[in-house]
Amino acid sequence: MTHLDSKRLPGAGRTVAAVMGLVAALGLGAIGEAQGAAPVSPTTTTAAPWSDRAHGFASLAGGTTGGAGGKVVTVTDQASLARYAAAEEPYIIRVAGSIEVAPFGSDIVVGSDKTIVGVGDTGEIVHGELHLNPGTSNVIIRNLTIRDSYVEGDWDGKTTDFDAIQMDTVDHVWIDHNRFTHMGDGLLDIRKDSQYITVSHNQFTNHNKAFGIGWTSNALTQITVDHNWFKGTKQRNPSADNCAYAHLYNNYFTDQVRDDDPVWTYGSWARGRTKMVLENSYYDGVRHPYQADATAELVERGSILKNTSGRHDEWGDAFDPREFYRYRLDPAAAVPALVSRFSGPQERIGDSVTLHVPGDYPTVQAAVDAVPRGNASTVVIAVAPGTYREKVHIPSNKPNIVLQGTGQDRSDTVIVYDTPAEYGGSTGSATVRIDANDVTARNLTFSNDFDEAAHELRGEQALAMKTNGDRIVFENTGFLGNQDTLMTNSPSLTTVSRVYIRDSYIEGDVDFIYGRATTVIERSVIRALNRGSTTNNGWVTAASTWKDNPYGFLITDSKIVSDAPDGSFHLGRPWHPGGEPDAIAQVLIRNTELPAAIKSSPWTDMSGFSWKDARFSEYRNYGPGAAVTADRPQMSEDAARDHTVADYLQGTDNWAPYARH
Repeated sequence: MTHLDSKRLPGAGRTVAAVMGLVAALGLGAIGEAQGAAPVSPTTTTAAPWSDRAHGFASLAGGTTGGAGGKVVTVTDQASLARYAAAEEPYIIRVAGSIEVAPFGSDIVVGSDKTIVGVGDTGEIVHGELHLNPGTSNVIIRNLTIRDSYVEGDWDGKTTDFDAIQMDTVDHVWIDHNRFTHMGDGLLDIRKDSQYITVSHNQFTNHNKAFGIGWTSNALTQITVDHNWFKGTKQRNPSADNCAYAHLYNNYFTDQVRDDDPVWTYGSWARGRTKMVLENSYYDGVRHPYQADATAELVERGSILKNTSGRHDEWGDAFDPREFYRYRLDPAAAVPALVSRFSGPQERIGDSVTLHVPGDYPTVQAAVDAVPRGNASTVVIAVAPGTYREKVHIPSNKPNIVLQGTGQDRSDTVIVYDTPAEYGGSTGSATVRIDANDVTARNLTFSNDFDEAAHELRGEQALAMKTNGDRIVFENTGFLGNQDTLMTNSPSLTTVSRVYIRDSYIEGDVDFIYGRATTVIERSVIRALNRGSTTNNGWVTAASTWKDNPYGFLITDSKIVSDAPDGSFHLGRPWHPGGEPDAIAQVLIRNTELPAAIKSSPWTDMSGFSWKDARFSEYRNYGPGAAVTADRPQMSEDAARDHTVADYLQGTDNWAPYARH
């Protein structure tokens, strides 16, 4: 939109550090202070002890990242799964629902640089095997159930080789949070000098030969096995043959299948020249819980043994796992509760996929590009601290994205560009543009650092953010700019989109919060910049609400701050884009502290439209700029009851993003 000149004083720098310094100096308390605690990973809770990054031996020698850097795809049938799993390029493959493999017991070949993850906790492969051929590298298999390739009567698996997962001479593989049950031969076979393997948080159930490692005379394999539940498995829990290093910790062993054959019922076996360290595990009702060949070395410490019998072998020095990687041991007494709750597929893992910037994708836009069209489940784009000079567009066909800054504070992670509206209007100017629904951004700063003072242009508006989508959430975010910093809009005049902004910081001078979306700004700091005028430094809002939408902008429980001269800033004016008569601004500012810079008559006309025809009001504001005058409509008590955060946001789908706080 066209505005009055919005030049600021030359040299009025606007760095993130200065902003945070001002906020701290003003003593804004919880709504303005930096968040000191490290953010919780989007795929974890304080009670869920897992990460979306490989640990243990799989984290060494370059690490295991699976399909990171590749496209994200969702598969629902065998043909699609087989095509993407065997492709040459990296993929993150999401398995939605149950895929039945035919013919019975067939292999799905998995190539290098792949992540295969179940969506929610219901992704499963039935009657089939995931197979990694020699030379395969960098594979993650997570959150799946692989089941039911058992051939009736073949308890020993002598006539079929229908494993759940089998790999030969591979490297860097992470098997995590899966459920393996009732297969033919082994559940998990890691064979022939495979290296840098981690097997964690899985369930091995209802089977004879659970988990085998080895099958050569070379002692090369390095493997970490932690937080797995071996339940109703008769043997190989695991059997580790000629492993250079086998580190087993915090595993849970229960209900071994006896099958009238106690001789071959056993827990973990260090065979050949294996060096095994076994720590803080829990054995309940297990015969031969751990044993070692005379040529092997086995160190056990900290485990709990309940109703066990048979061999409890310990000899040799084995190795010190902490010389290879860091890890945290849970107390053995906590293992039954932890493993029974958190092993196997988890809804919170499969519910979202995390794409790391710049670890997996060089730019934020590259990560957005990897998200599948029509994405139905959450994709988290975790952005590491740093300054990303790029434009970002989330198109309308890529919903359910979370942009998550991973620094200690929102100022640690900045997405910035410097395009004015002269070059492409609001759409072309915006540093970040969100056209999709159901997008959340948190712990980030969005900036347009176009230098108005250094340029003479007709279109100096410079947007940090423009939204068109519905159900957009900003939490602990910063928006930095001058004119038109933040535009919350919708696809058309009569389409209502909703935006919720909480615990955030917004700065600008001319119409720097504007548009037609229903927008709630709560518990936030709004800084009205000083352009150097003693009479008119700008307008906080320029709403263009559709006339039949009762809810436009609500600024509540917030604080407007400014170092502009007293009485030199407006609260807003009515914007009628292109002279549209049905764009009737609605703005309510309530329970908010106003500075002395706010004018006593804070609403003004715009482009021939009177502010008095708009829907401007205040309710219970305070501070030196909150004096009530004849030109300041005040909302009544009765009306205020129908203009709450919930009223603005609920729509027809009862959207309540504020409820989780």
